Amino acid sequence: VQLVESGGGLVQAGGSLRLSCVSSERIFGWYALSWYRQAPGQQRTLVAQLRPSGGTIYPDSVEGKFTISKDNAGTGTTWYLQINNLTPADTGVYRCAAPTSRGTHWGPGTQVNVDS
Repeated sequence: VQLVESGGGLVQAGGSLRLSCVSSERIFGWYALSWYRQAPGQQRTLVAQLRPSGGTIYPDSVEGKFTISKDNAGTGTTWYLQINNLTPADTGVYRCAAPTSRGTHWGPGTQVNVDS
């Protein structure tokens, strides 16, 4: 399974972005879909997860700003991360991840830079 992110870029503080992650194969609904962020000089952290139940998980630091969603149209699965009211603290590489029976798969990442 290959994952590819898109939608990153340079934005002004206060702006919004919608990141996309497209998988080469359908990710079955019993697996969670996730977004992680790695800020400069920091460890990678989970910023959003869509659970098989349909529930979502967000760390307190992004609650209310980040929204994860998915779309099963087509042969693969696409999931999104809507980020509103961006601040420089949101700068980093955003990577999507999903498990399958063959292991956990990661995209290469998309860079988000927020200019104050």
